[in-house]
Amino acid sequence: MPLTVHTRSDAASDRGPRDINADAVATHTDPATGRMAFAVADGVGDHLLAARAARLAASTAAAEAVRYGAVGGLRRAQQELLTQFEQPKADTVLVVALFPPVGTEEEVVDLAWVGDCRAYRWNGRVLHQITVDHTLAEFWRLNGVTPAPRLEHMVTDSVRTAKEGDIGVARVGAGPGRLLLSTDGVHKSLSLVRIKAILADGVPAGETAATLVSTARAEGSTDNATAVVVDRLLA
Repeated sequence: MPLTVHTRSDAASDRGPRDINADAVATHTDPATGRMAFAVADGVGDHLLAARAARLAASTAAAEAVRYGAVGGLRRAQQELLTQFEQPKADTVLVVALFPPVGTEEEVVDLAWVGDCRAYRWNGRVLHQITVDHTLAEFWRLNGVTPAPRLEHMVTDSVRTAKEGDIGVARVGAGPGRLLLSTDGVHKSLSLVRIKAILADGVPAGETAATLVSTARAEGSTDNATAVVVDRLLA
């Protein structure tokens, strides 16, 4: 009997010293097609509007991505955010990943993002950062200038403000391995080497996500910290 790839996932999140946890996680599986989407959002600011924006964007992006693709899910999250919240403070950054149905010829994960939520893929040997941060720091790095540390946290695009050409897009293999989606409270406190070591440890997705969050906190993260680990396993 041929082997097939199965998906298992789990998440961990910690408010940290902030007043509110403005991070949000959502997942959705289309019962008709078997497509499965995951979304992680990080509300802009430490207030209730940021948290509500993140929850709305994550849930909408995941639910709509299974029908319209990762970019389509993100664009519909933007439409929903602008419709439900007139206040400019209701804003968030977001990453969404869409997995193909099991047992089909689709072999890629479709990703879209705005802001500095990230996606990483671990294939059992190599850790690859898929996303590129939409921050002032990354803008200056791409132009050959060493940025000030404070610019790492200044995003240039968000769900509320992004135009279609601002949305980051990528497609990666959907074979066996691990996908990590995280907010900056996790990845900006951990090096690639540290993230790789945690993902390679071989423990279940939930424990791995919790370790990423707790290790970031131990390394000095003072932001909301959220990690989603998606395992693709042969069975």
